[in-house]
Amino acid sequence: MINKKNFEQMRSVMDGFDKTREDVIKIARIILKNSKKSIFACHRGDLKNARILLDESKVKIKEMEKLISADHDLMISIHNEALEEFVEAECFYNFLKNKKIPTCKELNVSVETYLQGLCDLTGELTRKAVNEVIEGNVDGVLEIKKLISDLYEELMQFDFRNSPLRRKYDAIKYSLEKLEDLSLKIKLK
Repeated sequence: MINKKNFEQMRSVMDGFDKTREDVIKIARIILKNSKKSIFACHRGDLKNARILLDESKVKIKEMEKLISADHDLMISIHNEALEEFVEAECFYNFLKNKKIPTCKELNVSVETYLQGLCDLTGELTRKAVNEVIEGNVDGVLEIKKLISDLYEELMQFDFRNSPLRRKYDAIKYSLEKLEDLSLKIKLK
């Protein structure tokens, strides 16, 4: 009645999927960790170490994408979280190093992943601006404020609807308000 060989084959397929899924999760965690460490290194001014961590993440992203290309069902939330964190870290590093924000094409990520990482970037930029005030670098604060303002203006052109991306976009407004308040306090001194 039951084809036992068929069930053995299905079990083998499911076991293989589970193993590969665990591999994707493991790699994604490394990317997340390296990206967070890179952001922290950037805040400390250690751009050399930040670059090393980002380059390690790029290698891991290729490994993860290779696994996922074999079975798109492996594209799980931690995969997206890892790529978003990488985008945030890469953009933060490039802003500090080159005063440039790389494109989604340069980072080889989807538009949605890129936009989510970019929205998260504003939180790190705001933190950097606060540190610039502490260090007495008013020009640095104004430069960051302009970047966040420009990002917000561009992102206003999108219709994000009610999604995680929309909530991240809405948070930019609060970062911008914080920087405007900070800029006003600096000018009033």
